[in-house]
Amino acid sequence: MRHRSKTVLEPWNISPSQWRALASLHRHGELRLSALAEHLRIAPRSATEVVDDLEARELVTRLPDPTDRRAILVTLTEAGTALASAVQKAQQAEGERQFSELSPTDRADLARVLRKLQD
Repeated sequence: MRHRSKTVLEPWNISPSQWRALASLHRHGELRLSALAEHLRIAPRSATEVVDDLEARELVTRLPDPTDRRAILVTLTEAGTALASAVQKAQQAEGERQFSELSPTDRADLARVLRKLQD
C-alpha cells in the first residue's frame, strides 16, 4: 500500500512526508508549526524542513501568530489547497480500486480485524 501511495503522489512530485503535511493542513486548517509537527509525529526541526520545501513550491505560507509573536502559523495557499484536493481524489480512487479486488466477505473481515487492532 505504501508503494501504491508513492505511485499516486508521483504526478505531483511530492514526497509522502510532504503529502502528510499538506493533508494535515487541509484537514485542520491553519496550524502552528509546533502543532503540525505533533500531527505528523515528527520533531519540530523536521517539520520546519518539510514546510521549507512546501513553501519553496508555494504550496504553504508562514504567517506570524497574532496571539503569540514567537509562534509561526502555517497555512495552505490556493495552489496547496488545489493540490491537496487533487491528491485526495486520486488516493480515494486508488483505494477504491485496491479494495474492489476483495470480495464483500473479505472486506468485512478486514474491517473487523482493523477495528479490533484499533481498539
